[in-house]
Amino acid sequence: MTPTAWPAETVWQQVFPLLPDFTVEVLPEIDSSNSELMRRARAGQHEPTLLVAERQTAGRGRMGRVWQSQPGDSLTFSLSLALKPQDWSGLSLAVGLSLAESLHSDVGLKWPNDLWFQDRKLGGILVEAASMGGRSQVVVGVGLNIRPRPADGLNTAPAALTELLPDLTAPDCLARVAMPLIQTLLAFEREGFAPLQTRFESRDVLKGRRVHTSDGQVGVAIGVSPSGALRLQTDTGVQEIHSAEVSVRPFPLENESR
Repeated sequence: MTPTAWPAETVWQQVFPLLPDFTVEVLPEIDSSNSELMRRARAGQHEPTLLVAERQTAGRGRMGRVWQSQPGDSLTFSLSLALKPQDWSGLSLAVGLSLAESLHSDVGLKWPNDLWFQDRKLGGILVEAASMGGRSQVVVGVGLNIRPRPADGLNTAPAALTELLPDLTAPDCLARVAMPLIQTLLAFEREGFAPLQTRFESRDVLKGRRVHTSDGQVGVAIGVSPSGALRLQTDTGVQEIHSAEVSVRPFPLENESR
């Protein structure tokens, strides 16, 4: 089997002027790229690192969901950076926006950290942070479906980037998204989410739709706040949902007029 040709050197050359101690690693198999970089951060390794996993055996999504990956079918990577933003709010939204803008104009964003196409899930984001000795290290995990995958056991039917970009491969996808993502994270550290609010809303797949939340709220999503909270118009007024631990789902389109 021919080894996959990853653009590690190209990505490193792009990022080096911004982050001189940046490294790119590609591993054929690992339990979870996020778990590995969190282990390193807790062990005191703070170098900015992009870790690509060709196959994950215990990949993790938000709220403990499992993300399995097989070589070629998806792109799974994690990025570890030392960041000190004044406000962490909206970080996962900024990550999603960067990925969507690097990929295709038809990629939508579902609050707080999923990429959607035609009400199906293209990918997801898991943001974790470790604080050790006064230093904050953020680990951003990304999983993107490159090729179609079965919907077995999934809450949301999957979509694949090859529906939009038929010739896309996982290495091509990494080359598209890596540098803009790092630029977005460094800009977020300086400026927060507010400058990105309008661009996020232009891709917001929930805006204007009736949704229900895992904590029992029902209403119409009316966009996001400058801090990245989901704004929900309910019978008792506008509510802002800040916690990423609250799951939000739209009602099926055929039910929204009821």
